[in-house]
Amino acid sequence: MRTIQIGRAEIAYELRRSATAAERRITVTPGHVEVMALTTDCDDDIAGFLDRKRQWLFNTMRDMERISASRHAVPRLATGSKIPYRGRNVSLTVRRSDAERAIVTYRNGFVVDLPHWTGDDPDQLVASELRHWLKQRARRDVLDIAADIGKRHGLMPHSIRVADLAHGWGSCGPEGNVLINWHLIFAPRKVLEYVVAHELAHLRYRSHGPEFWDYLGKVTPNWVAMRAWLDRHQSDLSGQFLEL
Repeated sequence: MRTIQIGRAEIAYELRRSATAAERRITVTPGHVEVMALTTDCDDDIAGFLDRKRQWLFNTMRDMERISASRHAVPRLATGSKIPYRGRNVSLTVRRSDAERAIVTYRNGFVVDLPHWTGDDPDQLVASELRHWLKQRARRDVLDIAADIGKRHGLMPHSIRVADLAHGWGSCGPEGNVLINWHLIFAPRKVLEYVVAHELAHLRYRSHGPEFWDYLGKVTPNWVAMRAWLDRHQSDLSGQFLEL
């Protein structure tokens, strides 16, 4: 670990170099500071960057210590919280960054880098950024699944999108417009595949008659098990932590 002296405080930090980063960045979590540098940076470049960020780093470290000391309860969306994603609970890490905007990444767990202007209670911002990221991932998954089913079975909707649905997991309108509940991003992917297949099958058979269920079995043979999973876990997929 390297260190930087700021006044009487000696702050240890981990240096990491990135070949894909467009700019240098500092992230701060309780008890840990990471400095991300460019692969082309020499020691003088890094030292100059840290010197420009000395005051910000000192203030951020002080603020995090103050917040941690004054909080009697762990915030709902802090480092160590668990976030439901594709059928399992994955870890969340919340860090402070010198960036201008919040950034969400996923690497065997969610990492939310908060911008420098974030206040003492960041739960609302973390929830908003996670909700946006998850909705975008749900949309990508739904489009990929629909494209695969359409290619194999010739089921091409007029449009398909994800949405907040008050009731049900999906719908297929009379004009072939398909809606999928984005909360299915919390379920295993096989469950999402079943719901997409179910709505696309309505392009061929509008009602839930015997012909529909026989056809659905050809599109997705495991639909009975996936529907049973939804029946058992439907109350778990509300994404309550995102409703802050």
